[in-house]
Amino acid sequence: MQTIDFSPYYRSTVGFDRLFNRLDTLGAQETKTYPPYNIERTGDDTYRISIAVAGFSNGDIAVETKENSLVVKGAKPAETVDGKREFLHRGIAERAFELRFQLADYVEVQGAVLENGLLHLELKRELPESKKARTIQINGGTATIEDKSVN
Repeated sequence: MQTIDFSPYYRSTVGFDRLFNRLDTLGAQETKTYPPYNIERTGDDTYRISIAVAGFSNGDIAVETKENSLVVKGAKPAETVDGKREFLHRGIAERAFELRFQLADYVEVQGAVLENGLLHLELKRELPESKKARTIQINGGTATIEDKSVN
């Protein structure tokens, strides 16, 4: 993968350092393929992340948000020696995983549901009132221009 040098932009812009830092960290992250997941837009300001977590239960998965970061971790407890199972073929991975997602400003996780082997995370972008567009009323006055010429 090709890396981009943002240093010329640091010299000529002000206030975009967070954007360039995010782009740097996104490019540096390795692509995770396990477990597979989908990201979909379900509305104008709503999104869903669906993660295939076959074999995991509610207690095996942790979902954490901090600042603009979403972390999903999964780990199965160690098997007991008493109920040792003998696999002839093991195709369901059930290995520990950790997925990280960078969230845009004002995007928050609304809820999580585990059903049919899929973990669905519902996300919503809610702009604060101060950031929403608003209409400014223009007050019209009846100003008259008087002729003040001297004769």
